[in-house]
Amino acid sequence: MTDAQVPIEFTDAAASKVLTLVTEEENPALKLRVYITGGGCSGFQYGFTFDEKINEGDFVIEKQGVSMVIDPMSLQYLMGGTVDYTEGLSGSRFIVNNPNATTTCGCGSSFSV
Repeated sequence: MTDAQVPIEFTDAAASKVLTLVTEEENPALKLRVYITGGGCSGFQYGFTFDEKINEGDFVIEKQGVSMVIDPMSLQYLMGGTVDYTEGLSGSRFIVNNPNATTTCGCGSSFSV
């Protein structure tokens, strides 16, 4: 897939943090799993976890020797978005910049479409 065909961006900052965390865990099989669940103050909530498995239908992006996986149901809500990592006064965290979100909560972890 070319960059123009990839439905979601995995930034260098996010990939670098995943690489750091995977290295610390000493488990190169770990992948960052990004998912959407119901809940949060705006209706849907972003979730991040580490997973060793790639399930059937998962979308996989590899960068800097690490992988980000997204299940098909979550991917439909994340199309055109960006998964990034940020460090600042409010702490450090993975974030999703989602063009499909019509409203978000103040903390940025939940949204509605």
